[in-house]
Amino acid sequence: MLDIRNRHTAVRERLLAEALQEIVAELRLVDVVDYIAFLRMGEHGNIGDIVRSSSELHMKPGVLRFADGGEIDLNWGSVPVIALDLEFRHEPVVVHFRLELGAVNAAVDIRYIEVEDGEDATAAEVTDRLRHAIEASKIKPQPVTSVA
Repeated sequence: MLDIRNRHTAVRERLLAEALQEIVAELRLVDVVDYIAFLRMGEHGNIGDIVRSSSELHMKPGVLRFADGGEIDLNWGSVPVIALDLEFRHEPVVVHFRLELGAVNAAVDIRYIEVEDGEDATAAEVTDRLRHAIEASKIKPQPVTSVA
């Protein structure tokens, strides 16, 4: 049986993963070889630009950013996995997490979550604040109006 922290962490990771689905699809438009080269050569600015442009249609500016770290799991005979350190920031919540991108799967691993004035918040309250921050960070599609 999972302890309460693990249950809340799993729920938070699921919330974040669901919010990032469209962004993950955008990130996969970049060739895996480019991620490998950028990570190996320390070209973090290029990855930051990719993350920024991939998220701009789905989240408000500055909400999702590359946190200057990542890893490559690349072995002979296996599918490469690119792990990017990312930060989700929408007041009052900041989440540091790792996004793992495989050929068909993606995973979110939360490393740290901070909630402004949240030192007395329960685990459920922190999860609820994250849920609200994710919802508030999304760019809402504008209704299409017809011109007569």
